[in-house]
Amino acid sequence: MRKKLRSIILPLLTALIWGTAFVAQDICADAIPPMTFNALRFFLAVAFLMAVRGPIRAFRRRRADPSPAPKGSFGTLAIAGTLCGLALGVASFLQQAGMQAGTDAGKSGFITALYVVLVPIGGVILGKRLRKLFWAGLALAVIGLYLLCIGGSFSFAPGDLLTLGCAFAFTVQILLIDRFAGELDPIDFCIAEFLTAGLFSLTGMLLLEKPQGEAILQNLLPVLYVAFFSCGIAYLLQIVAQREGDPAIVSLLFSMESVFSVIASAIILHQRMTPREYLGCALILAAVVIAQLPEKRP
Repeated sequence: MRKKLRSIILPLLTALIWGTAFVAQDICADAIPPMTFNALRFFLAVAFLMAVRGPIRAFRRRRADPSPAPKGSFGTLAIAGTLCGLALGVASFLQQAGMQAGTDAGKSGFITALYVVLVPIGGVILGKRLRKLFWAGLALAVIGLYLLCIGGSFSFAPGDLLTLGCAFAFTVQILLIDRFAGELDPIDFCIAEFLTAGLFSLTGMLLLEKPQGEAILQNLLPVLYVAFFSCGIAYLLQIVAQREGDPAIVSLLFSMESVFSVIASAIILHQRMTPREYLGCALILAAVVIAQLPEKRP
């Protein structure tokens, strides 16, 4: 019973951290350029994971874990970290740039959640079969996206279009993780991925942006929250949750991050959406849920 309860609480806590992180990102979007913000959070996340890597492995040894995490070769780790890190860096840049262009935290959370529907499409390209429930989810997602992002004329706002690109980039990242995760230690994999994403963001910062030290110091708390909680702690909670819980239920609970993003933006940032946009949010959330429901087997 304790394990079952933990498999519910941990994914919800992870989704809560990810959802509230959209608020912290929104706060920083007006003051810190996207590449600068991402370089800070990824390098800080690498430092955090390096600090907890030893204690976590020591804890595993004390528990005499019968199923230790796979090590994998350095070459596989380098390839996986580079590919996934580049996808993560692009996705994070588009998400933060979308907020800077005007997409608020709640809407960004819901548009980003479309990766849950887009991932099966990528699976089809790789030869996997789509379930019947997916098509219902896809239809709801398209309608919801229209209501959420498109006003009187058939056009996306610049920030919404950037955030939609972010959902596609996260789809690539998730498919790559699915390809390599079984071969590598999760913490080492995450460190390599964050390091690549940080270097990608640092390069963009040096070439395209002029960060202001004063602005970074004024927004240091939300930067630290995203780095340590969203990238660090939530990732470790995700590992534990996925090892202990049913994959369908756990992934369904993770998708609640989009709901928490709207709630947090309304409470903290006092952001409000129109009834039409709330309906779009509801349809996208329904699509996220339907896309992950298990089909009944004969």
